[in-house]
Amino acid sequence: MTFNVAFIGLGVMGYPMAGYISKAGHNVTVFNRTKSKAEKWIAEYKGKMANTPAEAAEDADFIFTCVGNDDDLREVATGENGLFNTAKVGSIFIDNSTVSAEVSRELNKKAGDKGFSFLDAPISGGQAGAEGGILTVMVGGDEEVFKKAEPVINCYSKKVKLIGPCGSGQLTKMMNQMCIAGTVQGLSEAINFGINAGLDMDKVMETISKGAAQSWQMENRYRTMTDDKFDYGFAIDWMRKDLKIAIEEAKKNGSPVPITEIIDGYYAEVQEMGGNRWDSSGLIARLKKKK
Repeated sequence: MTFNVAFIGLGVMGYPMAGYISKAGHNVTVFNRTKSKAEKWIAEYKGKMANTPAEAAEDADFIFTCVGNDDDLREVATGENGLFNTAKVGSIFIDNSTVSAEVSRELNKKAGDKGFSFLDAPISGGQAGAEGGILTVMVGGDEEVFKKAEPVINCYSKKVKLIGPCGSGQLTKMMNQMCIAGTVQGLSEAINFGINAGLDMDKVMETISKGAAQSWQMENRYRTMTDDKFDYGFAIDWMRKDLKIAIEEAKKNGSPVPITEIIDGYYAEVQEMGGNRWDSSGLIARLKKKK
């Protein structure tokens, strides 16, 4: 079945995600704050370009957003030219941004008041996952609404799961980022240790990656971390934004997150080294600097 789809936000994640929806045969209209990115997208994929989020959302069955933070999401949703001004009754708004559970619940209520539905659906898998159409999507919302949206979400994902009511997707993404941060710090310490001990990292990782230490980060990042190459995905600026959201939520529900707080501080040190746009594996740089 072919649907009319709006996609708002064509960053490193949203650009290929919208592309996969278009390649699946849906009628896609895109909006991006930087118009040149939208112009590039329509030159590469089949679809139309809108001048505002409201224009993009007109007549859309499904409206996707993938933007930077709570304020960005509120602007494209409920701002002067926001999608809430034109979203039709019965449509479904799927937010792929990583934002607070609070703003997700806020928009869910406002969408319901206007007669359309909302799903918070943050993503994991990084730029490579978006470009490969193999993202993991963790969803919060109503099960009936989720079932309607799932076929379209599947266009750019390999795993889609309804976790629970609205906000559950964002809470799950917070856990995801906490796990990644802890894993990258442990991997950074181990690799730095191995280098200082004079070990052959290829041989070491070929061995321990087949045991209990195995992780996605080890398999995909150990060599670039060893070689001080950090241009392979999710930027440290964005990781710190996500960890801040997680730490703030942890305070609300009474969950101690001491390791997450410490690693957030380590990421701040890497930013001070000029690593704002390095991928999250750049944590190892601060350890090598301390030799």
